[in-house]
Amino acid sequence: MASRGSDGGRSSTYGFPIYCAAWLPLSHILKPDAPADAADDASSSSAPPPRAQMAVLGGGGGEGRSGVPNKLVVAALEPDAAAPALSAEPALVVETEDQVPYRMAVHPRGDGVLCAFPNGCRLYKWESNEANSPDELNLTCDDEALVDLKDVGSQLAVSFSGEGSILATGGEDGHLRVFKWPAMESVLAEADTKTSIKDLSFSSDEKFLAVNRSSGPCKVWDLKSSEVIANLAREAGEIFSFCRFSNKTDSSHILFITAMQGDYGKIISWNTTTWTRFGSKKITREAISAFAVSPDGACLAVGTIEGSIIVLGSKNMRTLVTVKKAHLGIVTTLAFSQDSRTLLSTSFDSTARVTSVGSINNNGASVWPMILAIILAILVYYCMQHKEDLLAMLPR
Repeated sequence: MASRGSDGGRSSTYGFPIYCAAWLPLSHILKPDAPADAADDASSSSAPPPRAQMAVLGGGGGEGRSGVPNKLVVAALEPDAAAPALSAEPALVVETEDQVPYRMAVHPRGDGVLCAFPNGCRLYKWESNEANSPDELNLTCDDEALVDLKDVGSQLAVSFSGEGSILATGGEDGHLRVFKWPAMESVLAEADTKTSIKDLSFSSDEKFLAVNRSSGPCKVWDLKSSEVIANLAREAGEIFSFCRFSNKTDSSHILFITAMQGDYGKIISWNTTTWTRFGSKKITREAISAFAVSPDGACLAVGTIEGSIIVLGSKNMRTLVTVKKAHLGIVTTLAFSQDSRTLLSTSFDSTARVTSVGSINNNGASVWPMILAIILAILVYYCMQHKEDLLAMLPR
């Protein structure tokens, strides 16, 4: 069942706590549409409708006899000009037995869905890359694909690089593992049993990997040399949590790090040439539980433990969308769609919400305030030019 919010967002309920979610790269999973025949071209000038976007959700009741199954659910986005939502009727359900998927990483080129369970990781592969429609999708567990990650314990962060050629995992036990994909050849490894890894992020050019731990600086690794090239220090009272690289319009990068400092959650901006911080903005008084950067780099999104969502422009940190109590529980995942216009959020309250972000220009500002400012300027100019006529119309 999908419920509509007053802000235009819509939530769908799935009956199990949702811990992780991601959009699917359908163009790499489904069989490409067959080219039209010449006769078809002559008889029809309209292009085929675009494929619906789809997302995969993971979660469940955990071990024991909670009665809530652990599973992966694939659902399609129902287009709605006012408020899109994920379909409450899944296109695919895959039960994961007594193991609940806490984290996931979807391979960007269609190799499957990597899930992190309490005891290790498993890869779920698309049964056939020749599927013609979303209704034909299927996932099967490949027990041989991730032998090196089978019994490594809970992984709090898992990610593929942008092109899908590198895989990184960060463990609750403090162990960082980075592999070439799909060969699973080790690129680097670091064990630090005194800390846990909280988050990690690849730069889009696959040169750098940023790693946040439960204490200490954010380390930035050079993936070519497998050496640490920067230690990004915390200021007094800061507790780092999430990290994300983002592209700029000149093809350079920014690294964003979320932190709690006192009663405030904030976002810190780092220069990726000098590795110095150049910006910091307090965002919320609620603890930050999820963070995402849009693929086009224009937007940032923050989710909180109180269930709120905040979307900001990446350049000026101006708030674009705020949804208080978007969920009844902690926000567990945030993910922007590939076109950067839609934000997916999930929660322990068993809901997945879709929020429309709209068009954001390269400066990170919404187009509509600019249009409104222009209209107001025209009205002021008109009033100044016709001041005497307007005064004459007033009753005396």
